[in-house]
Amino acid sequence: MIDKFIDSAAAALADLPDGATVMIGGFGNAGMPAELIDALIAQGAKQLTVVNNNAGNADAGLAALIGARRVRKIICSFPRQTDSWHFDKAYRAGELALELVPQGTLAERIRAAGAGIGAFYTPTAFGTRLAEGKETRRIGGRDYVLESPIHADYALIKADRADRWGNLTYRMTARNFGPIMAAAAKITVAQVRETVALGELDPEIVVTPGIFVQRIVRIAPLRRAA
Repeated sequence: MIDKFIDSAAAALADLPDGATVMIGGFGNAGMPAELIDALIAQGAKQLTVVNNNAGNADAGLAALIGARRVRKIICSFPRQTDSWHFDKAYRAGELALELVPQGTLAERIRAAGAGIGAFYTPTAFGTRLAEGKETRRIGGRDYVLESPIHADYALIKADRADRWGNLTYRMTARNFGPIMAAAAKITVAQVRETVALGELDPEIVVTPGIFVQRIVRIAPLRRAA
């Protein structure tokens, strides 16, 4: 019987090794798997390469992972915001490498990994420092840069609902990078608000099929005081 439900975030990440490449979903705080990141910090894996849209905010989530000196390299689009002090400190100290990727290119590089695409051409970044050392080509009178896919060992994502086969639905913009990261990783761990029985999810609203998900952790939402 296929059952991908895991009892805890700690158990879901227990085998994540040092040096792994980890995709972390989220656009800022929207869709960020905060509890999985906390479990990763507690687990202790280090020398990680992290793929995310930004480089963390304030003192929680990805910022806390960077602050704990667990990240050796980050691949992202927006490394600096007003509250990205953990990234700033680590980067200026030479403790953290940065690969800056335009947001659309980042999304397509992740999607390409899941789709089995070897590489693709994009006009974005042609003629800039981001294109240095990369193959370029003129197609139809326009200049393009060859970009490679980004594969990951693990993807940590946040979804809304899941069944035991790993089929996922998302809540509005919290969906963002989750579906493409799930397809690009060897092991996808999803934290969800609710788990349901097989057949309760309408197939028309399933965004990520269970074939792309290996582990599911239910994280109960905090109850507001009356």
